[in-house]
Amino acid sequence: MIFDFLSEYLSIIIFLFIALALSIGFILVNFAFSPKNPDPEKLSAYECGFDAFSDSRIQFDIRFYLVAILFIIFDLEIAFLFPWAISLGNIGLLGFFSMMIFLSILTIGFIYEWKKGALEWE
Repeated sequence: MIFDFLSEYLSIIIFLFIALALSIGFILVNFAFSPKNPDPEKLSAYECGFDAFSDSRIQFDIRFYLVAILFIIFDLEIAFLFPWAISLGNIGLLGFFSMMIFLSILTIGFIYEWKKGALEWE
């Protein structure tokens, strides 16, 4: 019983152990040899593009949201387009027209962002 298991899954188990060892090794090498000299520029806020504020009711620039919507549009399109293209022969006309409706909704969102100027960053 155990020999059947090992004969079928031994290569996968070895691959996982090698991947784990390499991942841990790369992290340790990076930690050991990376320079550790933080300055104020490295420690500043970078995730949202502006410094932290005290009032939570301040208005944000709409461009941040438009870029996020643009990312979601293309991310969803690619995530659903590959499985659809692979199974196109099996799903028939209903699947084809469903995807065309989905792509047209994404295209409307893209045109909205284009008109709002989200593709032109200052």
